[in-house]
Amino acid sequence: MGVRETIAPETIFYYIYAILYSNSYRQKYAEFLKTDFPRVPFTSNKKVFAALAKKGEELVNLHLLKSNALDKPVASFEGDDSNKVEKLSYEIKTGRLWINPKQYFKNIKPEIWNYHIGGYRVAEKWLKDRKNRRLTSDEVSQYCRIVTALANTIKIQESLDTLFEQAEAELQILEQ
Repeated sequence: MGVRETIAPETIFYYIYAILYSNSYRQKYAEFLKTDFPRVPFTSNKKVFAALAKKGEELVNLHLLKSNALDKPVASFEGDDSNKVEKLSYEIKTGRLWINPKQYFKNIKPEIWNYHIGGYRVAEKWLKDRKNRRLTSDEVSQYCRIVTALANTIKIQESLDTLFEQAEAELQILEQ
């Protein structure tokens, strides 16, 4: 990127968001991320920058639950009871996440169930925070959208590693 080119702040944010979600980035800088601010490599390759910014924007929209990709949820809610979150029980073989003895969310793949952010399984934490409460229909719908956002996040993350490696290969040298 030339010094005289103007890039919208949102585009830079999306680029950084994508970099931070790259599994290769997280592995390479794991120790550094635990103790300090993240190092963000800025590529001089406009195409790589744009591709990462686009992926970052997709991730942001997923995480804010604003993406059109969430309109067709991957999970659904089954069973007839009170909708009360009592005891969570996940069955790997069936992909069922039971909230009580008669009700469950289905199509929860193991990679979605095991997806961690900040030391917590996202799919578990959201429901645990609602333990001993009855889920409203809006909350059931929101949970299905969250699961769908996680599934799409995982897919996007798989495509970020190659872009991250390309970004690192063509680093921008910033003048001070």
